[in-house]
Amino acid sequence: MGDATKTTTGSGGPLAGIRVLDLSRVLAGPWTTQCLADLGAEVLKVERPGEGDETRSWSPPYMDGLAAYYTCANRSKKSLCLDLKSDEGRQRAQELARHADILVENYRAGTLERYGLGVEALHEINPQLIYCSISGYGRTGPNADRAGYDYVIQAESGLMSVTGFPDGPPTKVGVAVSDLFAGFYATQSIIAALYERERTKQGRFLDVALFDCQLAALANVAANAMATGEPSPRYGNGHPNVVPYDVIEASDGPMVVAVGNDRQFQILCEGVLEAPELAQDPGFRTNTARLANRERLLPELRSRFAQASRAHWEQRMAEYGLPAGALRNVDEALNSPQVRARSLIHTFANRDSTPGMNPIKVIKYPIPMDDASNAMTPPPQLGEGGEELARRWMAESTDDG
Repeated sequence: MGDATKTTTGSGGPLAGIRVLDLSRVLAGPWTTQCLADLGAEVLKVERPGEGDETRSWSPPYMDGLAAYYTCANRSKKSLCLDLKSDEGRQRAQELARHADILVENYRAGTLERYGLGVEALHEINPQLIYCSISGYGRTGPNADRAGYDYVIQAESGLMSVTGFPDGPPTKVGVAVSDLFAGFYATQSIIAALYERERTKQGRFLDVALFDCQLAALANVAANAMATGEPSPRYGNGHPNVVPYDVIEASDGPMVVAVGNDRQFQILCEGVLEAPELAQDPGFRTNTARLANRERLLPELRSRFAQASRAHWEQRMAEYGLPAGALRNVDEALNSPQVRARSLIHTFANRDSTPGMNPIKVIKYPIPMDDASNAMTPPPQLGEGGEELARRWMAESTDDG
């Protein structure tokens, strides 16, 4: 609980020595606690005996005997099996909360309060605890009791209404971005609360809602709707405010061309494409004009890009300092030279001795933190390492005086 008597298991990073009691599962909560673990915090993941986090069964595929989904959000944690419906499990969780700096949970509203693990009860025994509650709609408002899954949040927040092509149906994003946005907002808020606690010596309750976070992450799309009072249309792979900003087919496949201002458009036409007449056309000179004439401009660009390969155009765009890139699949992206150069993928040694078992591979925390990265451990098997860490938490003094 922020005292000088704590020891660590050798993990480095800016959050070394910070203890996180993780009562969350699936993605938004585990993503939050994994970010904290990546930054050096100790994370004790509480799981249901015999079952664990739901994502342990979201398989195939597998890596080292674990569901690949589970491995994406649970590295560098220890797993402790507790039945929170039992008196013994609840009492043990309360004692662990007494010794923790941070608690992250994503139970349905009122559940942990019935278990004696609500924020008010835990702040009675640990006033410095930062209690982060992650839910679909927050702990207030007419939807507070509703279950909130990423897919539903994408629908209700308006995200799906602007994703997809104009002549097709609304479409969800291929990654659970509402969960991830909530995880990122929760992580930064927890770190801010830790900083605040240094001054106040008091914890804080953080009410993180997937819906709120996704609405905030609509960014310019929400701003456009508020400015016009009208629903934002779908633009497919285009941009509502910038043209050209789209997928364009080269002779050997699709690529993205992202031209962000009038100067870049002039360079694109006069330099890259050697078509100065496009830059001089009054209908294309400004971004406002290009927005109004999108349907006339894009065919002109597509006819020119179709005359050479993606590699040719990527090289030409790079020579002139303009952003562009081939449209890759995920496997191509993971195996790209940039990923290798930045050492973004870490492979853990197999714990499962079964011949041919795939090792666990994870994408590392994307901001270099060498001392924390060097201490990474693989996602735990159910119950792995938790008892040892829990005993150490309980054994160490929490006397701040």
